[in-house]
Amino acid sequence: MSTKDLVTLLQQFKAGKLSIEKILAALKYTTVKELGFATLDLQRRIRCNMPEVIFGQGKTPDQIFKIAKHLLAHEGRVLITRVDPQAARKLKKRFPRAVYHELARCITIYKKAPAKRPGLIAVVTAGTSDLPASEEAAVTAEFMGYQVARITDVGVAGLHRLLMKLDLLTAADVLIVAAGMEGALPSVIGGLVTKPIIAIPTSIGYGTSFGGVTPLLAMLNSCANGITVVNIDNGYGAAMAAHRILSTLAQK
Repeated sequence: MSTKDLVTLLQQFKAGKLSIEKILAALKYTTVKELGFATLDLQRRIRCNMPEVIFGQGKTPDQIFKIAKHLLAHEGRVLITRVDPQAARKLKKRFPRAVYHELARCITIYKKAPAKRPGLIAVVTAGTSDLPASEEAAVTAEFMGYQVARITDVGVAGLHRLLMKLDLLTAADVLIVAAGMEGALPSVIGGLVTKPIIAIPTSIGYGTSFGGVTPLLAMLNSCANGITVVNIDNGYGAAMAAHRILSTLAQK
């Protein structure tokens, strides 16, 4: 149920055309959907300005299908993250409109395109190996309706590559920066731009990168002021943080 639908219900109640029982029944039906193995939050978009998204890891293809079917009917679009190729093949057979973003490990399904939102998000990747995390962020941001600029393989081992993209970096409204190894790239960019930076530590690197713990700690201890850091490999979370920033600004 959209905000407009809710206003219509309340206006009908005020005019005496709907009883309180029917209002409560409508709200109960549209608030959650019980599936036995999952309870869908159908009012999240009204509360949080973002629809419920399916975390595919650990779910069977049949569970994902049943959840996605209801969310698609309710929202007109679905994002499923952390989907392995085998599950993706099964889901694509049941959702002909489904697109599997293999590098991002995400599936998007649209009955209608999302409304375009103001704001340019730059998704910056230190190395090609960091692309799974950065692509998860990019696909999520596009799903939410934002314009995304991808800047790939501009890590600190060759800083001249980053400086070649400085105009695009400064033009972005929010920057998402993914890096593994020592995780230095967000700090470098933090010294070049004024816009919000959301850092994604990735699990890429040799032994003492400790599966992303080293870049995570490096980003948390950044000398560049005000950098936000999400969990290891959490591209989805980075995009949602960018959405919270931009959607709040759009309401001003």
